Amino acid sequence: MATQHVNEWRGQELLDNDGDKIGTIEEIYLDTDTDRPEWALVKTGLFGGKGTFVPLQQANPTPAGVQVPFEKSHVKDAPNVDPDGQLSPSEEQTLYRHYDLDYGDSRSDRGAVGRDTSGPTTDDAMTRSEEELKVGTAQRETGRARLRKYVVTDEVQKTVPVQREEVRVEREPITDANIDNATDGPAISEEEHEVTLHAEEPVVEKRAIPKERVRLDKDTVEEERQVSETVAKEEIEVDGDRR
Repeated sequence: MATQHVNEWRGQELLDNDGDKIGTIEEIYLDTDTDRPEWALVKTGLFGGKGTFVPLQQANPTPAGVQVPFEKSHVKDAPNVDPDGQLSPSEEQTLYRHYDLDYGDSRSDRGAVGRDTSGPTTDDAMTRSEEELKVGTAQRETGRARLRKYVVTDEVQKTVPVQREEVRVEREPITDANIDNATDGPAISEEEHEVTLHAEEPVVEKRAIPKERVRLDKDTVEEERQVSETVAKEEIEVDGDRR
């Protein structure tokens, strides 16, 4: 695409992919590195005074005007950029993204030795990458522990000494010391004498006595585990004769 020929596009109509008029080409912007025509500044009443930038990479001159492979509505929605005589790299990237174009394509074949056979030439080198394994840890819940108190009954046997009273008959002969008590009353009579007997019985009393305090706590235990994963890396080889 000759620069001199493209400069003649100024003042011509810019057409969309259906041949509909987008606007009038007001100015042609050249690439600062290659002097190749890169952008057309189009002015229409719909886009205001600043104009709209449209890429010329795939522009095709026709008898009716210069046709580009974009819809008119898509051009209309392009970001507004001030036409101050030069586009900054960030402004170019914004416009290329809007038109779904690869920003690297506009920079191809600059200082490159040879060309890319798998696609557009980007530069004179290729990037070799490797996957690296990054291992970390993630905490997950493995279980829960709780304290629960319940009642257990046991049979307890203890030996307790108890006392009881028994009747014992004592006989003593009549002496001068007890003669008076012995002869007090009728000489011959019937008589009864009663003695109350007592006996001890075991008495059981129960009471709750605190024995110990129990609580839950956590300890962190560290252990080592091995992980295995497959990683890919790129290798670069040279084909062809070396002279």
